[in-house]
Amino acid sequence: MKQEERLDYLIEQFKIDSGQYQNLEVGNSTKEKRVALRSLMNIRAPQHMNEEVLYMQDEYLKERIQEKGIVTLRDIPTVQKEFGSTAKYADKISIWQGDITRLKVGAIVNAANSQMLGCFIPMHTCIDNCIHTFAGIQLRFACDAYMNRMREIHGTDYEEPIGRAVLTKGFNLPAEYVIHTVGPTVAYKLNARLKQKLSNCYESILKCCVENHIRSVAFCCISTGVFHFPNDEAAKIAVETVTTFLDKYEKAFDRIIFNVYKDLDKVLYQKQYR
Repeated sequence: MKQEERLDYLIEQFKIDSGQYQNLEVGNSTKEKRVALRSLMNIRAPQHMNEEVLYMQDEYLKERIQEKGIVTLRDIPTVQKEFGSTAKYADKISIWQGDITRLKVGAIVNAANSQMLGCFIPMHTCIDNCIHTFAGIQLRFACDAYMNRMREIHGTDYEEPIGRAVLTKGFNLPAEYVIHTVGPTVAYKLNARLKQKLSNCYESILKCCVENHIRSVAFCCISTGVFHFPNDEAAKIAVETVTTFLDKYEKAFDRIIFNVYKDLDKVLYQKQYR
């Protein structure tokens, strides 16, 4: 089956599955169809899906990711090679700007919310939405299973606390795993407690990597954007926490990537290593 046929099939199946949007009108262009499918995937609750539909989704997403272009560690220079950085561990650190779902690494980091089920807003630009979209709906299943286990232990009102790391498979992503963390939100003024919470996120993720023998990890800019953590302080905390952790566990890692999307963050991370 060709990719366009898969796309048409999946839209119809997800429309039927949704109940509410069975009569959704979709445009004829590939772009409009992709928006419709992603939106239907975004709003879908973590419930059973027909195995044939899941298979077709997986085939569709694998080709979509190939179209976007898979990026390996060999494609990403270290800061030592890129601009001659002499900073500590410059031979293990990279700064890469782009779509984190393209990275073929041990794990990518997802900036999750306390409900841990991904973003339900259709076509939202947050990293949580992007990762869940291209991993496929199985990622929401896995996160839901985790939250159900936590509710059995801690009660029905359980929400994922700030600063921990939750490991899931990457499913259709090039990355083997996704590590989810809930970062702190700066509601008013940045303070020492919030800074420590952000540092805890990075440390928990690195510990998770060591415990699960994950030798390469790509960090997103945790807590920036809608979480309102100042970008410059976030970059400084990220670099400091990673450096301190590598002082003890350098041999456990082949590469640590700071994945940035905005030009501002790229400049801020480069500043830390120049």
